[in-house]
Amino acid sequence: MLKEEAGISDSPDTPQDEPGESPEEAESSVERARETRALFLRFQRQRDPAARDELIERFMPLARQLARRYQRANEPLDDLVQVASIGLVKAVDRFELERGVAFSSYAVPTILGELKRYFRDSGWAVHVPRGIQERAMQVDRALKELGGRLGRSPSVDEVAEHLDASVEDVLAAMEAGQAYEAVSLDAQRSAGETDSDTFADSIGVEDERFELVEYGATIAPTLKALPKRDQVVLHLRFVEDMTQSQIAERIGVSQMQVSRLIRRALARLRTVAEAGERDTKD
Repeated sequence: MLKEEAGISDSPDTPQDEPGESPEEAESSVERARETRALFLRFQRQRDPAARDELIERFMPLARQLARRYQRANEPLDDLVQVASIGLVKAVDRFELERGVAFSSYAVPTILGELKRYFRDSGWAVHVPRGIQERAMQVDRALKELGGRLGRSPSVDEVAEHLDASVEDVLAAMEAGQAYEAVSLDAQRSAGETDSDTFADSIGVEDERFELVEYGATIAPTLKALPKRDQVVLHLRFVEDMTQSQIAERIGVSQMQVSRLIRRALARLRTVAEAGERDTKD
């Protein structure tokens, strides 16, 4: 199966004719397998860099095909091919010819491992457990495959049946897939509308007067305990924003008396507020 995926026969032994394979194709496969074995012998015994380069070039179609398996709309194929190529190079360098197995049987899991490592370490915008990452990629491939087969978007139940997984696992993988790519705060919240709000516009800011709520709760009992006239003076000054002259005229006292009333009332409230702040820190 792995050799079929690569379109290459590279077994060190003489391969058997595939069903429906013409004699010419069978002879070509045998010759290619011999050439591959000869290249590995040159590279491993003589450390010939030219043989290494030729092996890498010979199996690049395999790397490209495996890279296409993991292609997504937001993942450039060239980047995936580059990652798959790194896996191919590692496979060529580590392959042991004397084991008597086809190179593609060793190269495919090595290349796939490199691709999965790339998605795990570099592709995701936030950290997602490895198992969930792999499940998310399986779901993504299943959605594309079933969509092409059915001519519509498959249901969650259909995806779960296709993957032999539970509906809960599929839903968790689909939710995790949304964490693959981060969205810029400057992006428009409504697609296609250039003048719509951005995501940054929806983020709240710290209320600069928020601490006044705590101060108000601290001094409220003391404010109520002030003489009624002091309460009226403070209300007129700081709520209705009246001047001392206007307050004096309103309550029938001099402006100097209003000034003393305000200073005395504020001093009492400030003392209570500072004491409450110290208690909070302690």
